[in-house]
Amino acid sequence: MALFLSIFPIVLLIYLMVKRNALPSSLALPWIAAVVLIIQLVFFGTDIKIVSANIASALVAVQTPITVILGAILFNRFSEVSGATDTLRKWLGTINPNPVAQLMIIGWAFAFMIEGASGFGTPAAIAAPILVGLGFPAIKVAVLALIMNSVPVSFGAVGTPTWFGFGPLNLGESQILEIGSMTALIHAFAALVIPVIALSFIVNVKDIRRNIVYIYLSIFACVIPYILLAQVNYEFPSLVGGAIGLFISVLLANKGVGLAKVENNIETTVSLGEVVKALFPTALLIGILIITRIQQLPFKAMMNDATTWFAVQLGSLGRFEISHGLIFSLKEIFGTSINSSYKLLYVPAFIPFVVTVLIAIPVFKVSAAKTKDIFVMSFKQTKNPFFALVGALIMVNLMLVGGDGSMVKIIGKSFAQATGEYWTVFAAYLGAVGAFFSGSNTVSNLTFGSVQLSTAELTGLSTSLILALQSAGGAMGNMVCINNIVAVNSVLNIQNQEGAIIKKTALPMILYGIIAALVALFVIPIFF
Repeated sequence: MALFLSIFPIVLLIYLMVKRNALPSSLALPWIAAVVLIIQLVFFGTDIKIVSANIASALVAVQTPITVILGAILFNRFSEVSGATDTLRKWLGTINPNPVAQLMIIGWAFAFMIEGASGFGTPAAIAAPILVGLGFPAIKVAVLALIMNSVPVSFGAVGTPTWFGFGPLNLGESQILEIGSMTALIHAFAALVIPVIALSFIVNVKDIRRNIVYIYLSIFACVIPYILLAQVNYEFPSLVGGAIGLFISVLLANKGVGLAKVENNIETTVSLGEVVKALFPTALLIGILIITRIQQLPFKAMMNDATTWFAVQLGSLGRFEISHGLIFSLKEIFGTSINSSYKLLYVPAFIPFVVTVLIAIPVFKVSAAKTKDIFVMSFKQTKNPFFALVGALIMVNLMLVGGDGSMVKIIGKSFAQATGEYWTVFAAYLGAVGAFFSGSNTVSNLTFGSVQLSTAELTGLSTSLILALQSAGGAMGNMVCINNIVAVNSVLNIQNQEGAIIKKTALPMILYGIIAALVALFVIPIFF
């Protein structure tokens, strides 16, 4: 019964979002959160204070994804209003009008680099609107962006899912590096197929065949440095691989290497000055992301400084604190050990999105009226995603209540017990389930890392291999995770299509898991 009630909310959520008259996520997720709340109170008998504290914690935690979404919407609306997007569209047409080249440059290599710098669903939020601006259909772009943004994710946000996600397991430095190396190998093999599948949602098979040489040159341009760097480092594979891949992809497209010739319908030429000005906001954005994420620079530590600066007791609700790094925390919520926080400076919202827009407004001479409209419309666009994400995070928090007896752990352990020594085949899917719940490869690794480790030890499987499959699974789960789908739909202003998108991204995700299992069984034993 515990297993049935643990799985039931997920099955019901999927049904509500993919049925014929599907509910939008802004309605479905709060309803499912209410179902999980009832199950926790009635079946598991969870203390009302624990339940209330987790709901309050979710309301604090939701500020992270919703402010990232707001920042991305603000940045993209500014790019449209200022004319930067239009200039970039014309410039990309002058590099090469071939749509495959444009999709690989922006949807693959550029997003790969942004994932390495930031994570948090930022790549799809930045890349997708550029592609829509180039004339590609919004829903198809959303699907492509979600599928493409899987290979680099395990090393996203300067390797956070790997070094932080497995932090509680107290693994040695050499084992974390080995896990990262294995994870990169799994992703590298998946990259031979996944970008091509993503392209197939926008361009036809004939066009893919005609441009297949360029497609694979662009893939290898990112993946080869990515996998080489992962042998010695677990922070920079995606960032460096994406940057090298982007440079090579643009260079090859400019020369027409491996691309079928396409007639250029854009007659106007774009001057170098116009291109530099149009690229300025994006370059500033990336620059700020990089310098605030590299551990060797002082900014990351400053922005994560948790030393208390101000504190006040808010009655029975808990203790409210502000740190030197402007981390807003609510601690000991309702007298429990539950805490929640929001990192104002480190979460990629105010910095870099809002800061970039504020700097770029005078550069582009955007009027006060247009500036006001940019901010007002951006706030309006975040209303539905807010309700969806509140529901999602309350659901996740409540399903994590109970430690080893939590609904999430019950699902994980049941899967592991059912498969035994064949767990290698299924391990990646548990990682994907974690990402589906939480919208994060990092949270998936934090949640299921201990389950994966204990399963490996009980069955005699390689702990490094199983944890690598967990990390790769958390990355592939990005394709179907609710948070990411809500985010990209919000930025593209797509209404009530979450279920339809999950239907399209589920099959590539399943295929990714099959590739991961095959690599784990037959390829990794050769190298490790």
